[in-house]
Amino acid sequence: MKENKSDRELVFERLFDAPRELVYKVWTDPEHVVRWWGPNGFTNTNHGMDVSPGGVWRFTMHGPDGRDYKNKIIFLEVIEPERLVYQHSDDGETEPVNFHVTVTFAAVENKTLLTMCMVFDSKEALERVAREYGAIEGAHQNLARMEAYVTKPGLMISNELPFVITRQLDAPRDLVFKVFSEASHLAHWWGPKDFKINIKKFDFQPGGTFHYAMVAENGFTMWAKFTYKDIKAPEKIVFVNAFADEEGNLVPPPFPDPWPTEIFYIFTLEESGSKTLLTIKSEPIHATDQERQTFINGFSSMQEGFGGTLDQLSAYLATL
Repeated sequence: MKENKSDRELVFERLFDAPRELVYKVWTDPEHVVRWWGPNGFTNTNHGMDVSPGGVWRFTMHGPDGRDYKNKIIFLEVIEPERLVYQHSDDGETEPVNFHVTVTFAAVENKTLLTMCMVFDSKEALERVAREYGAIEGAHQNLARMEAYVTKPGLMISNELPFVITRQLDAPRDLVFKVFSEASHLAHWWGPKDFKINIKKFDFQPGGTFHYAMVAENGFTMWAKFTYKDIKAPEKIVFVNAFADEEGNLVPPPFPDPWPTEIFYIFTLEESGSKTLLTIKSEPIHATDQERQTFINGFSSMQEGFGGTLDQLSAYLATL
C-alpha cells in the first residue's frame, strides 16, 4: 500500500508472514539482500555493506536491459530489529537520485509490518524519479521480491543455505584464499577430476567474472562462469556459478534431466590452527520446481564431484 503524506514523500507498507528478526536480517545481511533487492529482473553486486550508524553500503544494480546502476547508502540510525534510517544516493551517476529513507519493522504477533518512508528534496525530484526510474512501481516490486524471499520454505535467520559441504585443508587460510583468488593457481585444481581448465577471463572482485572451459580427455567441453557477488579476504567468497557458452552467455545445462542453470555459493574459510576449514554452502536460484528437485536428488552426486575437486585442491596445496 502507498500513500503520499506530502508532495515529496512516498510511504509503502507490507505485512510479511515472517518474524521480525528474520525480516530485519534479510534486509541487513549482504548474503541475503543481494538475492532479492531491486525491481523485477534486476540482480546485484555488493561492494561492501556496513550496517551501523555512519556505515556505508555500496552496490551495483544490473538492470534487465544491461544497464548498471551504482548506489550508495549511508546509514544514519540503526536499531536492531526495529528501525533503519539512511540516506540514498546514486554514487556518481550523472543524474542524481537522492532521498532519505526510514524503514520500521513492527512485530504483529508472529508477522512483521514493514513501513518504508522515502522523502525527496522536492516535489519535482520525486516526480522525476517516479517518471524516469519508475520508483513507485519499483518499490512495490522490490518489497514483493523481499516477501517471496523471506517467506520461502527453509529460510533461516542463521543464513544456512540448505546444501553444505565441508573439508579441512592442511594449509593456512591465507594460502587457501590465494589459490582461490589467482587464475594461475585455479587452473591447477578447479573442476572435475581428469578435466583440464582453460581460463578465458578472470576478474576476482565483486562484479567480476571467472569464465572458463572444462575440457575432458575425449575433447568434450563445458563452459561455465562465476559472477562474484561479495568477497571478504581471506574469509569469504560469494558468487553465482552458471553454465555458459564460449562468449559468456548463460545456456541450459548439458544434462538430460532438468538442472538449474545458476547456483548460488558461499565459500567460507575458517582458521583451524595451521589448517583451514572450508565450508561450501549452495542453493539453486531462478530454478523451476522440477530443476530444484533434480538438484536435491542429485546432491549426493554433487558432493562426490566436489570431493574430487577438493582432493585436487589438497594435492595442489601440498606442492606449495
